[in-house]
Amino acid sequence: MRIVVKVGTSTLAHTGGRMNIRRVELLCKVLSDLKNAGVQVVLVSSGAIGMGVGKLGLTGRPGDMPGKQAAAAVGQCELMYTYDKLLGEYNHTVAQILLTAEDVQDSRRSRYVHDTLQRLLEWGVLPVVNENDAVAIDEIGIHTTIGENDTLSAIVAKLVQADMLVLLSDIDGLYTADPRQDPNATLIPVVEEITPQILALAGGTGTALGSGGMATKLKAAQLATQSGIDMIIANGETPECLYALLEGKSVGTRFVGRSQ
Repeated sequence: MRIVVKVGTSTLAHTGGRMNIRRVELLCKVLSDLKNAGVQVVLVSSGAIGMGVGKLGLTGRPGDMPGKQAAAAVGQCELMYTYDKLLGEYNHTVAQILLTAEDVQDSRRSRYVHDTLQRLLEWGVLPVVNENDAVAIDEIGIHTTIGENDTLSAIVAKLVQADMLVLLSDIDGLYTADPRQDPNATLIPVVEEITPQILALAGGTGTALGSGGMATKLKAAQLATQSGIDMIIANGETPECLYALLEGKSVGTRFVGRSQ
């Protein structure tokens, strides 16, 4: 079993940018336990800019590009130190892979990324993947930047031919309406096909520190399901939900991969 788990900034950090220690420790414990059970795991981790904001004591996410890049450079160190320390306590080795759009769009470079990830998984290493935010410039557009890690996680899932992609977010899944505004909104447990009606359910950005939202998650679902990979949106407040998912239980919203 090979899974890609994407964790968002809202799961990793408090609103001020400082690390949510209890949740990150629990996430690393669950991932370590899954690896002990023989599951191959790739972690796509957001949070570099958010962690940098907290580490530097800034009042919020910088509005200018140099500020975002500088915060990402600081925060990425914090992220990898934490993952290395916590996963190392369970005798698991991590590796850092920072990607740009060119790395996944160019066929030759994409093959090298695939080969590196494949070898790391063969060696029992847990790769931690993020976009190289210290050099990516998202104003230029998708040709030079991936832009957010929901899309990146779907690209990585396709690269490693994952069995499942799990997006751990600050919401339980896809709802019929925004549950933060509509008390009558209900969770959609299974999406067999991503129709225009499903796409219309997407809202805006989720948090002040993050760059994603339901729209980016649906885009990731399109990429993953077209490659035959099931994608699940689940709440990152309870990383233990990964156990239930691997047991075949219903958690969050499952987007069914198309048969290849």
